[in-house]
Amino acid sequence: MIEANLQKYIAFVKTVELGSLSKAAQALSYSQSGISRMLQDLEREWNITLLERDRAGVRLTSDGMRLLPYAQQLCREYYKMQEQIDQISGLKSGLIRIGTFSSVATHWLPKMIGSFQAEYPGIDYELLLGDYSEIEQWIAEGRVDCGFLRLPTRKEFVSMHLAADEQMVVLPKAHPLAAVERFPVKALDGAEFMLLQKGGDDDVSVLLQENGLKPHIKFTTWDDYAIMSMVEQGFGISILPRLILQRIPYDICIKPLDQPIYRQIGIAMRSENVSAAMQKFLQYVTVPEVK
Repeated sequence: MIEANLQKYIAFVKTVELGSLSKAAQALSYSQSGISRMLQDLEREWNITLLERDRAGVRLTSDGMRLLPYAQQLCREYYKMQEQIDQISGLKSGLIRIGTFSSVATHWLPKMIGSFQAEYPGIDYELLLGDYSEIEQWIAEGRVDCGFLRLPTRKEFVSMHLAADEQMVVLPKAHPLAAVERFPVKALDGAEFMLLQKGGDDDVSVLLQENGLKPHIKFTTWDDYAIMSMVEQGFGISILPRLILQRIPYDICIKPLDQPIYRQIGIAMRSENVSAAMQKFLQYVTVPEVK
């Protein structure tokens, strides 16, 4: 019963913090109806109204305002206790939720998690794959503990730069420019092109715009491997990050641009106040040089 009441207090505090039942539900990984039911249970148990609900969201009643500081204090102490339990137990259990995109999930995370798992085998992981904007949203909502994404990111996040990943041109083997040392940016103008987008501002789109280039964009996708397959079949060319081009099964030609551009990869969190498991995991977030 005590644990169940703590969950209700957490739901109450988070709903007030975010001003919305739906946002609190997302942050706490509950359904909106589940959050609503917990708040109703509290109001029924205490025989008071804590929140007023309307289309604009929720507002504290005068009674809710008086009780909120006590609920907040209980939640803070609960989180502190959980951190101490983690430290005392030597991280024997726990869950780390990570938002990531395909190239990091394929080439970086296995080694990071493998090294961490060797020291802390009781920790479990949840990986969510998405584009940059989705990962930012998951971090903001508390759906993940950290996220790998393209920098710069939101100002309210705590972020750490990890690597500069050069953007490379990918060509069919039979392309007329397959033998050049560096692919000329001007040759993109009018070329049959497949655009990779991961959400938010895109480095390649900026390159095209700044140089006044208008390739014939056959299609746009966020799937790196779909683009490689299309290039291999001769449907056109593309620009992809060097990181995703490691150990690929596709018979394509890879060239650097004569005007190099890079995506800046980093890891971000909502704040520095993270779980003990997350604090330890960050010590294992080291990346090899992107080659």
